[in-house]
Amino acid sequence: MYAMLTAVAALWGALTGLLVPRAAYRFSVPPGEPRRTACPAGHPFTGPARGWLGPVRCTPCAAAARAEPRPAGPAAPPPPATGPPTPRYAPHRLAPVVTALACAALAWSAGTRPELAVWLLLAPVAVLLASIDHRVHRLPDGLTLPAAGAAVLLLGLAALLPEHAGSWLSALFGGLVLGGFYFLLFLVNPSGMGFGDVKLALSLGTVLGWYGWAVVFAGGFAGFLFGAVYGVVLVALRRAGRSTGIPFGPFMIAGAFLGLLFGGLGA
Repeated sequence: MYAMLTAVAALWGALTGLLVPRAAYRFSVPPGEPRRTACPAGHPFTGPARGWLGPVRCTPCAAAARAEPRPAGPAAPPPPATGPPTPRYAPHRLAPVVTALACAALAWSAGTRPELAVWLLLAPVAVLLASIDHRVHRLPDGLTLPAAGAAVLLLGLAALLPEHAGSWLSALFGGLVLGGFYFLLFLVNPSGMGFGDVKLALSLGTVLGWYGWAVVFAGGFAGFLFGAVYGVVLVALRRAGRSTGIPFGPFMIAGAFLGLLFGGLGA
C-alpha cells in the first residue's frame, strides 16, 4: 500500500514538475516589470491557461529545433556573443525530478492521512517559488499570498476528515508566529531580509504548525541553518562577500520540507 502511494505521489510530482519551468521563466522578472508573455526568441506563449501551461520550449521553437540539421562531426563552438545574454528557462530536467522526489518523500512520511493531499498540492508551488527566488532573488506576491491562503483553507478541510494527525488552530498560529518572526527580522535588517520572505513564512509556518510547535521550530531553524552553511561556503570559496545577498526562499522551503518529514513520521 505504502509503496503504491509513494509511486503515485512521485508520478504526480513528475507531471506537475514539468509545468514548473515555463511558469518560473514567466515569473522571473525584476521587480516592477510585467511577467513575460513570450519565449526568449520572441514567440508569444499560447496554449492552455493563457499560455501558463506547456513545455519548456514554445511550439515554434520546438519545431525549429527538430527541423535544424545536426552536424555529423564534432559540434562547432558557438559564435561569440555580441549583445546581452538571452534569458534562459529554468532547468527543465531538474524541476520534475526535485518535485517527484519531494512528493514521494512526503507520501512516505504522511502515509494515507488526509494532509498528504495538501502537501502534494503545495509541493509544486514550493518548487516554483524556490526556482524563481534562485533566479531573480524575489518571491512574487502572486504566488506567496495565494499559497498562504490555500494552506489555511486546505488544512481546514483536512481537519474535518478522519484520521488526520494535526491541528488547524495550531497551523494558524504557526503561520502567524513564523510570519511575525520574519517580519521582525525584516524591520531590523531590511537589506538582509526581503518582504517576500515574510510572506513566504506565512504559508511555511502554517504547514509546519499543523504538526505542532516543535515542528515549527525545527523547520524554521533548519532553514536558517541551510542558508548559513550556504553563505559560509560561498565566502570560503571567495564567490561572495559578507554583505552579498543570497536568495533565502529556497532554504526556507528546504527547512520546512525537512520539518514536514519529521512531523509526519512523528505524528
